[in-house]
Amino acid sequence: MKLKHLYLALAFIGAVVPYYFLIMFLKTHGLDGRSFLQQLFGTQISTFFAVDLLLSGVVFVIYVRHESRRYSIKHWWLYLIALCAVGLSFALPLFLYVREDWLAKSAYQK
Repeated sequence: MKLKHLYLALAFIGAVVPYYFLIMFLKTHGLDGRSFLQQLFGTQISTFFAVDLLLSGVVFVIYVRHESRRYSIKHWWLYLIALCAVGLSFALPLFLYVREDWLAKSAYQK
């Protein structure tokens, strides 16, 4: 399996699996933002994971901007939408898939 295909599979998994848990939450609590935040930051360990993910998202934004400029990858903002709409588990492998495809095309042209 090529690396770019692995990234695409991971992007699919990264989109589907987290949404399963969000849907389960919504079935139980509806659109209760207060309950969402209470559960997200309710314990020290859940706060650890939430803050770690938020910081990783910031690093991802910096990485996407840098790599997009470096390799002239257009529509870099789509990965920010993917990050906000689904999460890092979808946005990162999706960007790596596109980047890998760009690198392969670039190497082919040389």
